[in-house]
Amino acid sequence: MKQKQNMAALSGQEQRLAEAPVGKLLFSLAVPTVLAQLVNLLYNIIDRMYVGRIPEAGTKALAGLGVAFPIIMLISAFAALIGSGGAPRAAIKMGQKDHEGAEEILGNSFTALLVLAVLLTVIFLPTKDGLLMLFGASQDTLPYASNYLGIYLIGTIFVQMTLGLNQFIAAQGFSKISMMTVVIGAVINIVLDPIFIFVFKMGVSGAALATILSQGVSAVWVLRFLTGKKTILHIRRKHLKLKWPVLVSITALGVSPFIMNATECLVQLTFNSGMQKYGNDLYVSAMAILFSINQLVWLPLSGVGQGAQPIISFNYGAGNMHRVRKTFRLTFAFNLTFSIVFVGIILLFPRIFIGLFTDDKQLLELGSYGLRIFMAGMCVMGAQNACQQTFLATGNAKISLFMAMLRKVILMIPLALVLPMFINPPTNGLYLAEAFSDVLAATITTVVFFSTTYRRLRKADIAQQT
Repeated sequence: MKQKQNMAALSGQEQRLAEAPVGKLLFSLAVPTVLAQLVNLLYNIIDRMYVGRIPEAGTKALAGLGVAFPIIMLISAFAALIGSGGAPRAAIKMGQKDHEGAEEILGNSFTALLVLAVLLTVIFLPTKDGLLMLFGASQDTLPYASNYLGIYLIGTIFVQMTLGLNQFIAAQGFSKISMMTVVIGAVINIVLDPIFIFVFKMGVSGAALATILSQGVSAVWVLRFLTGKKTILHIRRKHLKLKWPVLVSITALGVSPFIMNATECLVQLTFNSGMQKYGNDLYVSAMAILFSINQLVWLPLSGVGQGAQPIISFNYGAGNMHRVRKTFRLTFAFNLTFSIVFVGIILLFPRIFIGLFTDDKQLLELGSYGLRIFMAGMCVMGAQNACQQTFLATGNAKISLFMAMLRKVILMIPLALVLPMFINPPTNGLYLAEAFSDVLAATITTVVFFSTTYRRLRKADIAQQT
């Protein structure tokens, strides 16, 4: 009787998270999220596709974007610090029927993202050229990287609001609305890119301007929804004042995805610098393409994990461990299958994927060769992602933090520095660093997850059944 009364107190969206068949629910939430991730990838891929075809300057301009991208990833990392930390916390509060606590988390997250946007803009704008040289820019590629990043930084506030707050929409189960956030921006970006780059002859500056304008529209969309009538959680003035305990709980969980994104910045710094040291600007251009193709695999995996997150977090907060376990198993099986199949296709037809970004024959050959080595370990990353996302969804901040550091900080960066010293040509050592770290990280993360979190969930599930 008590359980029925509790269910009756839930909103329609919450009842769906608590009672709808898991497979159907996961599919309905994951598909829009995956599409959103893929469309989000278009922001950078479309820029690189168009920039790579700028007459007489395409290859150097592409290298410039590749050098600027680590700083863009670092800016995104701060959005993940708040969004990926706050959204699961809010969903768990919803599962515990503490809507006031969930809205307090949302309000504090909004203010934190606003403060971070201002700080990041003020810090990076005057220092960008020095950072770009550190990240592998040459005298030939620096003008392109600097022009792009200078304009992009002006739109930092739009990036923070869109990436950080959109996760609160997805966490409530509004995956279609969350998808539309990204689709609207991407469509605007795709339309504006060729106009600004080629018609107005703005080059890389046009690509950056198209990006920040599209992010601005997405930010308005997110804020209108979270202050409107359809959302469960609202941004309310009384919750905008930062509270230290709330902010600590958000960042404690968000530090893991922050490190995953921030270390991507360090990884690309290491690889770009290595390619400049052991190769030249052509190798840096190739790395820009390889990282984009890598994201073609990683972002759909993250999309499925993020689609599963509201189901796992809500039911974990509600104490329904059977639904938590079932959601994880479906996520794990799909992600592992996807990574094996899609990476297999990339390894079989590398020239098709490299050809999306360039017509330069030399870059096609170099990129196709490197892609097969670089992407080989990604075939098992579906397992790593499913476990990593479930650590986050269940609030396991410490384990999630370690696993986030494991792949890139503990394994990939040291391997990228050491392997080129022993492998000829040294650039192959850089490609192998990615492959080796992917396999090792996926194996360790999966073993740790099943021996700790999954075992605990299973025991709780069995106890509930008896």
